[in-house]
Amino acid sequence: MHTAILFLELGAILLALGVLGALALRVGISPIPLYLLAGLAFGTGGIVPLATSEEFISVGAELGVILLLLTLGLEYNADELVTSLRGNARAGVVDLLLNAAPGAIAALLLGWGPVAAAAMAGVTYATSSGITAKVLSDLGWIGNRETPVVLSLLVFEDLTMAVYLPVLTAMLAGLSFAGGAVTVGIALATVSVVLLVALRYGRLIEAFVASPNSEVLLLKVVGLALLIAGAAQKLQVSAAVGAFLVGIALSGELAEDARALLIPLRDLFAAVFFVFFGLQTDPTKIGPVAGLAALLALISMITKLLTGAYAARRAGIARAGRARAGIALIPRGEFNIVIAGLAVAAGVHPDLGPLAAAYVLILAAFGPLAARLVQPLITAVAKRA
Repeated sequence: MHTAILFLELGAILLALGVLGALALRVGISPIPLYLLAGLAFGTGGIVPLATSEEFISVGAELGVILLLLTLGLEYNADELVTSLRGNARAGVVDLLLNAAPGAIAALLLGWGPVAAAAMAGVTYATSSGITAKVLSDLGWIGNRETPVVLSLLVFEDLTMAVYLPVLTAMLAGLSFAGGAVTVGIALATVSVVLLVALRYGRLIEAFVASPNSEVLLLKVVGLALLIAGAAQKLQVSAAVGAFLVGIALSGELAEDARALLIPLRDLFAAVFFVFFGLQTDPTKIGPVAGLAALLALISMITKLLTGAYAARRAGIARAGRARAGIALIPRGEFNIVIAGLAVAAGVHPDLGPLAAAYVLILAAFGPLAARLVQPLITAVAKRA
């Protein structure tokens, strides 16, 4: 009987997600906000609370984060990361300062304390790489001059997350300064070792993983990612960052083949992840923080527009390209929810989860929509210029 109820609940959730995904495609927005809404509907305080499948969904959500970061890592290689850091470090620092500040300041003004401020800084800082990549592809911006600038900022953010997540984890665990320093030191050493291995011995890793059989390739890549993610978590490094570094270690045709195989699996478990975050958030608590979330979202739109314009201007790109770069950076999604989820699990503040959920809902939906709406205007201005 228990298994039957589990299957009924999972079937209903997955079918509902499929319908919502189809609706998002038709409207031309990211499905992430709809998945979050589904989680709110099925969770505590929602319309139909789940009875037996929440534990299964919790494990699926963790797999979703790992697969999201693994496929993101497959987009880059170690050489590209090093080159990106050298060429765009200044713009990356401006991005960090401008976009982490709103979340941190909001938490401090609300009296939530320094740990919540650190978590909210991450929530408002990182752009959704997945949504931005889709916007660039859907609108035909991939070949534009500003696109490498946007991608370099995303890479800088991903590497910043590799350092930030261990720091946040240490703060959430309430470690002393000495204990936190050790944790961060181990995390940085782990990241450095993995990058060094990827740079010097990437071919050996690829030779081990490579296979002409898609089934074997999929099993090796996912198995290696889970193994490294688990080891990273044991060393106080985020499991998601461990998976990201595995993706970086693979490159070329092998990375393309692996990514093609992983995308359907990633999308399935990523949807489960966003649902799970919604399950942890009481929808009745979103109303009181909706106004603050909207204000924070507006400020974040402005700071990302400034970031994109600054980075593109340094690269000698015209005004239309600067505007496109800023708009492409607006969406929030994966990392923001991961960070908020860590803070919620640690019990930092009861309003942090609802605030983050509302914030991501606004920007995940509005970012792609704004790009579509502004595209004709940018084109017209560019022609006049």
